[in-house]
This record gives sequence, C-alpha cells and structure tokens, in this order.
Amino acid sequence: MSKLSQPDKKKALTDRLARVEGQLRGVQRLIQDEADCEKIAQQLAAARKALDKSFFIMVACMIEQEQIPAEQAAELLAKFA
Repeated sequence: MSKLSQPDKKKALTDRLARVEGQLRGVQRLIQDEADCEKIAQQLAAARKALDKSFFIMVACMIEQEQIPAEQAAELLAKFA
C-alpha cells in the first residue's frame, strides 16, 4: 500500500483540504441563512472541484514518489475519478 511520505506534499495536501473544509462550512452557513439556491450550488461546485483537485494531486504525488505503477494509477483514476 502506498503512502504520502514527503512532509511538504503532506502539508500542502492537508492545507488544501482545510480550505475545502472552510468552503463546506461556508456552504452550511449559506443554507442556514437561506441564501439563494444558485449561490449555494455555485459554492458546492467550487468545493467539489477543490476536492477533486486534491484527489488528483494525491495521485500525482504517488506517481512522483514511484509508489505505484502507471497501471495502478490508471485503475485509481478510473475507479474514483
């Protein structure tokens, strides 16, 4: 099983996920404040894209660290992307 082992990559990914977490809290506030549905949808889409980018960064990091072969990376992308 592969792991993210480079401290700088781990920090960058966890920082990105913290921003996604903040975006989701913002969406929750919008819902609680009865904001316009289009505004909520826009923020949900932004959070989804940010989370998707985090996933792709993680897969790229695994490839860079040569922890998984190209075939396994392709399987991950096909399964989860």
